[in-house]
Amino acid sequence: MTGDLPEYYFRIRDNGALVFRLDTGNRQRRIEMEQIAAVNVRSGEVKPQGGRALTEADRAEIDRWIADRKALLEAREVDDILRTVDHMNLTTQWAQSQASADDLEMVTDALLLAMHDLRTVLVRKKADRLLKDA
Repeated sequence: MTGDLPEYYFRIRDNGALVFRLDTGNRQRRIEMEQIAAVNVRSGEVKPQGGRALTEADRAEIDRWIADRKALLEAREVDDILRTVDHMNLTTQWAQSQASADDLEMVTDALLLAMHDLRTVLVRKKADRLLKDA
């Protein structure tokens, strides 16, 4: 297993990751993880850890990871929205064919308010795009 390990490991956390340099070149052939930095994906901020300076290779790998992570999160965000559309359709089918009166009483106001809010934002954004294009 140790021959296939990358040089760096990124432990995902809210808004970023902790960056570790991996080392298997010790006598016990154990995997040692040395934390070298903390990364904030939103701001792009990289904080070296333990009073060390990052090498150019460290920084290049961290920058590559940040770019890849941002692209992944953007793709997931769009996928989440498309799943929401599917879920809305399933909710419609549930309300029409399976929901009891008590079930509907429990969810109707919350759904109507959320749908109204979403519709208002979508209509306003669509109008802004149409005016901009005109």
